[in-house]
Amino acid sequence: MKWRSLEESNPLADARSLREILAARKDLIAKYVPAETQAIHAQAIAELKQRDLAAKILRVGVKAPAFELQDHDGKIVRSTDALAKGKLVLCFIRGRWCPFCVGQMEAMNLVLPQIEQAGAAFLAISPQTVKQSYFMRDQHKLRFPLLSDAGNQVAHQFGLTYRVPPLQEAVYRRAFVNLPFTNGDDSWELPIPATYILDRDSTILYASANEDYTERPEPMEILNALA
Repeated sequence: MKWRSLEESNPLADARSLREILAARKDLIAKYVPAETQAIHAQAIAELKQRDLAAKILRVGVKAPAFELQDHDGKIVRSTDALAKGKLVLCFIRGRWCPFCVGQMEAMNLVLPQIEQAGAAFLAISPQTVKQSYFMRDQHKLRFPLLSDAGNQVAHQFGLTYRVPPLQEAVYRRAFVNLPFTNGDDSWELPIPATYILDRDSTILYASANEDYTERPEPMEILNALA
């Protein structure tokens, strides 16, 4: 299934909320993906929620760890450099193969000027390789850095990582979602999708993490938190 850009899929995409965009993708999945496959994904989400991962995820008020990662061009990006200039919005995503990550990144791309006008920078972090980040940025015309978190080292520090369960791994393999190739390691680990706003001293001002990868915060919610 080809996940088209917002411009391709709907010329009026700017007027749609992210919730509406993701709902449309859920509808396509409900229509074309076998029910037994959908049940495996639902079970994986339910198991994550039962594990109470929220207890280890970094929350509002604590200091976020400093990091340096390669961007889509292989250049080093340091969180300290970004924070020296203003607030920092971080999005942890699963990768370019995830239609919900693509939808979120395209929606955030549309509000990037407002983020910058608020005196903040925006960075997206995923475990995919630099080459995969380059492909994602180029394909979806993203205007912000995509950072490659090899081995989910930064995501681990934020308390976001989990191992894809065996049944879901088998589904991904059948669908040619080859995480060892995409991420460059055999761990089958992913981050829970999460969005943070860091103050200039790295204190977390806003945090949104959800075990259900089909749900993401609205860009307007991020802009309001920045204001």
